[in-house]
Amino acid sequence: MPPVILINGEAADSVPALDRGLQFGDGVFRTIAVSAGRPLNWVNQHARLASDCNALGLACPESELLAAEIATVAPNAATVKIILTRGPAGRGYGIPAEARATRMVAAFDAPEYDAKLAVEGVRVRLCTLRLAVQPRLAGVKSLNRLENVLARSEWRDRTIHEGLLCDGEGRAIEGTMSNIFVVHKGHLVTPRLDRCGVAGAQRDRVRQLAASLDEECEEVDLGIEEIMKADEVFLTNSLIRLWPVREIDGRAFKPGPVARVIREAILAQEARDVLVA
Repeated sequence: MPPVILINGEAADSVPALDRGLQFGDGVFRTIAVSAGRPLNWVNQHARLASDCNALGLACPESELLAAEIATVAPNAATVKIILTRGPAGRGYGIPAEARATRMVAAFDAPEYDAKLAVEGVRVRLCTLRLAVQPRLAGVKSLNRLENVLARSEWRDRTIHEGLLCDGEGRAIEGTMSNIFVVHKGHLVTPRLDRCGVAGAQRDRVRQLAASLDEECEEVDLGIEEIMKADEVFLTNSLIRLWPVREIDGRAFKPGPVARVIREAILAQEARDVLVA
């Protein structure tokens, strides 16, 4: 179906041609799984959105307003994208004092992933593109996603489900659409995102669930050679939830117990979220 879109709370399908989101990528976004009109993992999603807005000096809409708009565009199962830009303005990088933000909430069909991927695992490749280091924007899900677009264009093999991205010094950072977790010698770790990369709301949830299961997750600098020696590798985002990795560039992995337990905890938490009035 075509997306159902609200722009600043009104049904619409376009923004001004001089919106700074179009001109400069001056804005942020979040992608959210919705079930029965309820945004899943919403506390973490809104917290991440607020953090990203703060990094760019944007006002973040209230949680209740966004949740109501999500329910309007997505009364059933859907994928919702929230986009916040600094709004329309003239030419030039300087931020105008009178800038008025643009708020977009759009609903799309929920993706239909093969259920076997969550059990048997996915194939991953190493991307040649290297992420630029910019601590000021590290973790922020801004509208500037050209690095991810170019990295994703490196392959067309449909049996490869994700690409692994490193920074210029060879540190593993993220997937093109996901965050990475590694189990090595019994310890759960995830890459530090203080130089570059996107901190996903699902990444936050996985770390919280791991802690509740007495499985602390440390943020570390992680080289590719360390990933290749791991006992388990898995990927997360709000739509796939959690996918174990079964291969990276020919190196085989087995889906393991940590990924399985955390995925079960994610699904149980989502089931409870939908039941809450």
